[in-house]
Amino acid sequence: MLTAQHSKATALKALHEREGIFAIPNPWDAGSAKLLAHLGFEALATTSAGLAFMLGKPDGEGAVTREETLKNVQDIVAATTLPVSADLENGYGDEPEACAATILQAAKAGLVGGSIEDATGRPDDPIYPFELSVERVRAAIKAARSLSFPFTFTARAENLIYGRIDLKDTIKRLVAYAEAGADVLFAPGLKTREEIESVVKAVAPKPVSVVMGLGSVVFSLEELQQMGVKRVSLGSSLSRAAYGSFYQAAQEIREKGTFSFAKDAIAYAELNRIYHM
Repeated sequence: MLTAQHSKATALKALHEREGIFAIPNPWDAGSAKLLAHLGFEALATTSAGLAFMLGKPDGEGAVTREETLKNVQDIVAATTLPVSADLENGYGDEPEACAATILQAAKAGLVGGSIEDATGRPDDPIYPFELSVERVRAAIKAARSLSFPFTFTARAENLIYGRIDLKDTIKRLVAYAEAGADVLFAPGLKTREEIESVVKAVAPKPVSVVMGLGSVVFSLEELQQMGVKRVSLGSSLSRAAYGSFYQAAQEIREKGTFSFAKDAIAYAELNRIYHM
């Protein structure tokens, strides 16, 4: 297992070091992970929101436990041979020690990468103070570097998706996280070419990850590559697309008594074939 994990870790690291951009889509369970692997993606990243919705819980409020996350991670890691990084939310604790413990447990669960954010999960005080945020990143990185393989650590600055529209502070945080040793920098909520290019320039040569599929930001992979972005994730968007189709199908049955949704569903035989592989 350790040999396989080291190989996956090396592969994920190489994706961030090679020329060009890559997409790292977000499965929420073993089945969705297998479908993404079947389509030819080179790596996967879990989604905290997708997991929360699967469990019938809200996202972003600390409703999903570290234990639930790690169980989901193990299912996804076991489903394919691809390297998997995980959304580890805020490290499941306020203190730097909690972030370190989460990284070590994540590695034990089979992950070769993961992100920790500077969001508290508390609506009245959504973002950790700057100094504490940096200490949390340092603790996570120290834990990652203690492992026997190159764990790819992503540091997330969450201002923009929590209503703190302060790009200057967001960039200040990302620069500090980069200087602390983060492998990848990520600020969900960047909306314009100018914002994305500002972040890329500020943390260079460290790779920048952005999220697409949320809201009205619709840049293509080619356009994002031109801006200097290295990695593109999808957050909860694939899970929401699946739930959206499910919801609309059930709504059609309930409100119209018809079943036209079935014509757009993937064939039973096709799914069975993929899952036999």
